[in-house]
This record gives sequence, structure tokens and C-alpha cells, in this order.
Amino acid sequence: MRLLAVIAIGIALLGLPPIVAAPAASASIRPAPSMPATAPATSPSRSAAPTAPAATWGVAPSSAKGPNGRAAFTYKLDPGASLTDRVAVTNHSTRPLTLSLYASDAFTTTQGGFDLLAGGQQPTDVGAWVRFTRTTLTIPSTSRLDVPFTLTVPANATPGDHAGGVVAALAATTADAQGNQVSVEHRVGARIYLRVTGEVQPALSIEDLRVRHTGSLNPFAGGTLTATFTLRNTGNMRLAGRPTLGMTGPFGLARRSVDAAALPEILPGGELSTTVRMTGVPPLFRLTATAAATPTAVDGLTLDPVPAVDTARAAIWAVPWPQLVLLTLLALVAWALLVARRRRARQIARAVAAAREEGRAQAGVEMRRATDGQPATVPAETRAQPAAGPDGGITPDRAELDRGRSDQGRDRQPDTDRTGKDEQ
Repeated sequence: MRLLAVIAIGIALLGLPPIVAAPAASASIRPAPSMPATAPATSPSRSAAPTAPAATWGVAPSSAKGPNGRAAFTYKLDPGASLTDRVAVTNHSTRPLTLSLYASDAFTTTQGGFDLLAGGQQPTDVGAWVRFTRTTLTIPSTSRLDVPFTLTVPANATPGDHAGGVVAALAATTADAQGNQVSVEHRVGARIYLRVTGEVQPALSIEDLRVRHTGSLNPFAGGTLTATFTLRNTGNMRLAGRPTLGMTGPFGLARRSVDAAALPEILPGGELSTTVRMTGVPPLFRLTATAAATPTAVDGLTLDPVPAVDTARAAIWAVPWPQLVLLTLLALVAWALLVARRRRARQIARAVAAAREEGRAQAGVEMRRATDGQPATVPAETRAQPAAGPDGGITPDRAELDRGRSDQGRDRQPDTDRTGKDEQ
């Protein structure tokens, strides 16, 4: 039967989220002892057995007279210095508890949480500088033990902040769904914040900047610019801060920026990932995103000198597909209107040319008829109204003159004939 090491997270003393450790053990580091931790009762087998009462305990900074209200073990020491302090471990359950007491190093999770090394990992920082007079405690029900410990800073300790925690752990054995025996360790602790004197160097750096632009189907609305990056504390003191995301288009067009949510505490050497979003970003084909983070002290003090603000830039494509589709449709409509207008103009021009040709043909026919002595087909209105002469009188038209000449010729013909008869 194999034993598996798993994590069982203790409940917070002040309700902060439990810290997550590597597979072996887990600790909940809380700033104050107002809420004790509770471990569920376990049974070594799946057979029916009386249920043991739940185990509940808490850990808090203390003095010789008991807990003194401190939120954490906070110290400022020179290299090589040492001090003695006490931790209060309280059993709130109705049965005795046997707990393991030790210290460990802290680190920042990628989500920005405060966590301790797994129980099986040896500390190398402030957790290794703590020595307890007792490491195994058997505490009667509803009782408290104030355990002294000594913190000794090595002479070669680096200046700046060192974080860790004091842990009280309860080991238990239970069975999993397959019936295998599983070793479970419930941990509850209190934080240690140590500042070693010397030059402090606050610094935050931005790494692994990734940016993407998500367009909108509405051509009159902008898209969403999403930037994801890692913030690393490259200095030697605990820092917080607020990241900023800026955006510019080609030639500095549509420049704007947005502030993200404030950062949680980042321990020296720690890092966390954050995401900043900017809405209403116009797709200007090529966008340049700039991420920046201004470090601030977690205790609210002013950093002097003011640390430099680290920035990171990334360029991305933001093709305005909906706008291009809209422009294409508008261009097609304009082209169709232009083609229809030109076609109508050509039809009108052909109709005018045909009318002119028809008029010329009709005029030629009338002229040929007039030359051959045939009366031209003239509208009745035209025959009824003779043309006016230069003096304002009525000028007979050519047809009337021709008829007049013909009549005169016929009138003279008989005279000629009679003259001929007389001569004979």
C-alpha cells in the first residue's frame, strides 16, 4: 500500500485566501489570530467508526503574556544580529492536538498570493534563520502554548526584505477514493517580515509582454486591446504598484492609456502575471502597445529616491475588416450608380443623334421633291400662313410663284395659236 503526499489547506486566521504550496504540504499564513484553522476529522479506513471531533487551532505572534495583537512578525535587524520572540499556538478544539512547529521561506505565487515552501523543502533564507526551543507540541484541548524562538541574521545576509512564516502543522492519515492510505498535513501559520539594514533598491521589471487586438463586428465601434505580461521584483524590498497600458496608432494617432488594478505585494525575486484590457481601440492597421509599472512601497511610505519606471513595447496588426467591408460595399454602390448614370447618358445621346439623323433625312426628301416639281409635303399650318416679306407684306411662297408662271404660260398659248391661224 503506497502513501501519497497531498496538500490539505488550513483555514485562514483572518480570512485571507490560503496559500498554495508544492505537493507535500500546505500552509495558511494569516496576519492575526482572530480565526482559527479547522482540520476535518479523519478515519484510517473506510469501515464505519466513531467520528472524531474536528481539530481547530491558530498561530499568532505573542509575548510572555500571550498574543499581543501583532499582525505579523515584523523586524528590522543588522547583519549578524539576533533576537528572541514568541509564537502562540492555540488549540481551539475539544481534544488534544499534536502539532509540528517550524519556519519556512515565503514566495509570491503567479497570481500574487503569499505562499510558503512545501513541508519537505528546506528553507535557505529567513526560514533557516529561526530556531525553536520545541518543534513538536502536544496541546490540551482549549489551551494555548507560547513557544519562544530565536532569529539570528547571518553576517553576510543581503540588505533588504526577507519574508517567511512560522507554521504549526497537523499530520493525519486518511483513505482516498481507491482505498489507498494518504498522508495529509494541515498547516496554519503567521508571516515573518524581516528588513536587513543596508541599501535598498526597489525595482520592478516587465517581462514577456503579449498583446492582441480583438475587433468588433460593428464598423463604428473600436475593438479590445488585451495585454498580458509578467511583473518581476528585481529589487531587494517588498513592492506593490499599479500597471499602465498605453496605445498609439501610426504617426501617433489615437494615443490613449488606461490604468489597471493595483498590484498585490510582490516579494523580492518574486513575480506575478497580470492582464490589462483597453476597450474602444480603433483598428488602425498597426498599433503599438506600451506597458509600464510604477513601483510603490507596501507599507505606504514614499520611496526615496523614486525608482525608475520600467516599460515594454509590442507592435501588433489590427486590420479593420468590418470597416473595409463597409467601404467595399459603399464603393460598389457608388460604381453601380456611376455606371447607371453613364448608361443613361449614352442612351440619351443615341436618341438625340437618331432624332437629328431622322430630321436630316426628312429635309433631304423634301428638297428632292421640291427640285423634281413635286409639292413637298408641308403641314397644313405651314401652307395656311405665307411667309412675310422684307417690307412686312405677305411674300408668296415658291409653289405659288410656280403656279402663277404656269398659268401665265397657258394664257399666252391661245394667242400664239390664233396668230398662226390668221397668218395661214
